[in-house]
Parts: sequence; structure tokens; C-alpha cells
Amino acid sequence: MKTTRRSLGLVLGALVLAAACAHRPSPAPGDTSPGQATGTGHPQWDQFVSGFLDQYYKDYPSYAVQLGRHELDGHLPDWRATALKELAARLHTARAQALAFTALTPNARFERDYLIAQLDRELFWLEEARWPHKNPLYYSDALDPNAYVVRAYAPLADRLKAYVGYAEAIPTAVAQIRQNLAGPLPRTYLDLGVTLFGGLADYYEKAVPAAFASVSDAPLQARFRAANARAASEMRGIVAWLHGKRRTAPGRYPLGAERFRAMLRATEGVDLPLDRLEQAGWDDMARNLSALRAACDRYLPSDDLKACVARMRLAKPAGGPVAEARRQLPVLKRFVESRGLVTIPGTEEAEVAESPPYQRWNPAYIDIPGPFEHGLMSIYYVAPPDPKWSPLERSAYVHAEADLVFISAHEVWPGHFLQNLHAHRARSRLAQVFVGYGFSEGWAHYAEELLWEAGFRHGDPAAHIGQLLNALLRNARYLSAIGLHTQGMTVAESERMFRELAFQDPANARQQAARGTFDPAYLNYTLGKLMIRKLRDDWTRRHGSRSGWRTFHDRLLSYGAPPIPLVRREMLGPAAGPAL
Repeated sequence: MKTTRRSLGLVLGALVLAAACAHRPSPAPGDTSPGQATGTGHPQWDQFVSGFLDQYYKDYPSYAVQLGRHELDGHLPDWRATALKELAARLHTARAQALAFTALTPNARFERDYLIAQLDRELFWLEEARWPHKNPLYYSDALDPNAYVVRAYAPLADRLKAYVGYAEAIPTAVAQIRQNLAGPLPRTYLDLGVTLFGGLADYYEKAVPAAFASVSDAPLQARFRAANARAASEMRGIVAWLHGKRRTAPGRYPLGAERFRAMLRATEGVDLPLDRLEQAGWDDMARNLSALRAACDRYLPSDDLKACVARMRLAKPAGGPVAEARRQLPVLKRFVESRGLVTIPGTEEAEVAESPPYQRWNPAYIDIPGPFEHGLMSIYYVAPPDPKWSPLERSAYVHAEADLVFISAHEVWPGHFLQNLHAHRARSRLAQVFVGYGFSEGWAHYAEELLWEAGFRHGDPAAHIGQLLNALLRNARYLSAIGLHTQGMTVAESERMFRELAFQDPANARQQAARGTFDPAYLNYTLGKLMIRKLRDDWTRRHGSRSGWRTFHDRLLSYGAPPIPLVRREMLGPAAGPAL
């Protein structure tokens, strides 16, 4: 699974840390322009990485396009069963070749370990979890045509030509997806597929023709209409096919305890007993519930936390969530700058828009152009409520302002968007290209609490409640992931946890519980945050006081987004101790 996220840098502190720790030096802001990585000082390793990436882009052309490698425009991956086996074999070969490099410079050693971690992640989802054969989510990023439709990386006619190539590839892709997903699927996976593929069909039919209407090339437009209609028809067909699969016995979704632990080892470098992992989640849930009680004592003194939360949630954004998110972004940026929390290394900004239909299983996300794009805007998408829901559910789904502002912090300032500004300037090519789930979501979730710790909203209890609700939501994800996949927790029990301990409305609780079945790694929001907080505490004890957090954040984010235990080793040395 991939995510499309990243981020950070500071001069004096980096030099001090490099001298004190004798580890990989952190780049100063401005040393490297976006997309222009420097070498590691080991020519053979650098050559190997270049060759690996060239092949990787061919294997994952949609991802390459997202990064800005437009020589692969219009291509989709080969998802035949034989091609997936060949892909896994290439990844195993690359892993063995990378391990064969031993006498490396510190920078090259870091890149080797980063690459091996990425390969382990890819191989787990391909071979252990068998995601291409079980989970529609595996296909989500690759099928996303947004780069052609929204990103102005080339003249509109050129992008239309690229989109036509993409649309003409859809029938083959759909046939391969059907073949791969032929076995029994859990009901929540079927629902996800219906949302994903049905949303794509709606997008083809409604948004795409309007986006390319001004292109005057009549033959190209005729080719577009035929390809787009066929692509929409194929998506409608797979939706009907998925509906038909509801009549068969449902498949099982739990990974099981051993595979769940294997997932954490392979994808995040975390190897802990499940009981210790679970206890860390309950401890953080208890910490946040205690803070919520204290905030509610100031906001609406009562023994009823639900009443307190309900009162705060009545303060909906007056102009709707999209307009409110637009208002929030410059306020958040000014706060980050004024407090000196972390360096902002560029002048890029993010726009706000309503989520396209095929991505509305996710309440909010940011689409960030890759490191090889230039001058393009990132777009922070906010999902409206599902029109099929009741009026009461639709109203409840819209976030209160004090809740939404921390979602905006998570996605933009100082969350994913700022992280990407730094990662795109990293000296390592791998740091620019590969994004780990735990680091990316851990940083963004950590950033929410960082704002509160730094004095955001001057201690306003309503704002603190908003921050804590976001934290409790991630706590429930963490515990649901463990419960659903290792302890026999039912979706209904997970849904109840989201309602009772995370104070989610029924529609969102239902959506979040379902997500836990097809996204077992969504515990990474809290897991990553806890590992970053522990790293910060341990680093601060060695290198100074809280006033040095800017240096810490800049150095942390200079590594891209590898597994956090790898960053911990780089920042604290071989005797860094456990990440959690």
C-alpha cells in the first residue's frame, strides 16, 4: 500500500547534532531543490539506486506519474497474476542485491536500510497479505486519474491525450482486477469496492468531460468520448459484479495475530508482543480521556462527557467545511512560523476543494504533487456527507470548527503538506520517493497535539476538545485494528467503541469500523505519534530543553518518511533503545 504524503530542516542545530552524534548529517534548508537529490558518496550504490528506481517506475507507472514522471503518462500497472509474481521476484532480487552492499558511507547505509524497509513493505502486502487478490483498496491510488484532470503540469490538450491513454487501459485493468478479486470478499470490502469503482464511474461521466471541454482537437475529443464512455461502463460493470458477490458467503478479513505482528515488522520495523502494543493504546486513550474531562470541566462543567462534546459540535462552520478550511490554513501557518516550531523551507501553498466521489470513504486528505513536479498546487480535499444518509446523519458528519481546524493542521500546517516540503528537498532520492504510513500519519497526528502544546488558541477549552477528539478517534482506530484482526472483535463492537470512547456520530463510527477491516495498518496514526513522542523525549534528554524542539523537528523530517525505528537509530545511535 502506498500513501501520497511527505516533509522538514535547520542549519546550526543540524551541525551540532552531526558533530555530537556522528550520524548522517541533516541537510540545511535550501541545500537541495525539490526533486534534486545529491549522491551518497558511494558511486556504485548510487548507480544501483538509479537502476532500481527506473524499474520501479515501470512497475508502478501510476505512482511514477503522481511523482511527476510524465514519460509514463497514460499507463496502468500490469495486474495479471503472473505479472504480480514476476514483480515480487524482482523485489526479492533487489532486496538481495541491496543487502550485498556492505562497505558503505553513512548516507549510503541509511539509503540501503530505507530501501530494504520499502521492499519489505511491498512484499508483505503482495505476498503475505495477498492484497491484490483480496482488497479493492490495493487498486485505489493507481486508478486515480486526478493527476491528468487537476494538475496543470502540461497544456490541457497534452493532459487529455494522457488521460485518453489511461481510459483506454481501464478495460484491461478491470478485467485483471475481476480475476484477482474472484474469491469470496468480506462485506466491508465489497462496500469499499462499490464506493471506489462507482465513484470513479461518476467522476468519468461528470467531472472529466467538463475539465477537458475546451480542448479543440476534434479527433482527440472523439477518441476521448469513446474511451471515457467505455471506462465508465467497465466501472459500472465491476460495481454490478461486486453487488452480485454479496449473494455468496462472505470472506474473512482478520489477518490473525501472527500476520498482524508480521505486518508491523515488515511495514514499520516494529516487533512487539501484542499485549504490550495494546496496552500502549489503552494508556494513550486513558491519557486523552483524562484531558478531555479536564477540558470539559472548563467548557461545560458536567459529569456527562457526551453532552460536553455535543455542545462543542454545535459550532459548525458558518460557510461550510470547505470555506472554513480555506480560512484556517493561513492562520495555522502564521502560528507555526510565530512559534518557530519547525522550518518552512519553501513558498508553496495548498488549495482546498471538495473531495471527488470516488475518494469519499476518506473524510479528508491532501493530494500533493510529487518531487519532480514544479509550480503545481497541492489540494486539501474535504469530503461532504453521503447524500444517501439521513438529514440527521449528514448534519452530524460535518465537523465542528474546533474539530476541523485540527484536521487542517493534520493535512497541511504543520502536518502532511509541511512534511512533504521537506521530503521533496531531501538529499536522498529514496526519501523523496517513498513514504511510510507510520511516519507520515504519525507525524501528522503528532502535529495536532504539538500545536496545542505550543499554545494554539490560547488554551481555549473548545479547541482542546477538538484536538482531543481527533486523538481519541485515532486511539479507537489503533485499538480496533488490534481487536478486529487479532482478538475476534466484530465490526459492530468496533463501531460501538468509536461511538462511546471516541464520541463519533453513528455514520462516521460505521465508516471508521468498516475501514479497520480493509485498512488494518490504520493503527499507524497513534503508533507513529507515540514513537515520535518517545523519540522527542529521549532526544531532548540528550540534547537540551523544549526550546530545541525546532531543531529536533527539522532533523526528524530531513530523513523523508522511513520507518521511525530507523530514524531513531540515525538520531540517537545504535544504543537508541526501543521505539515504543
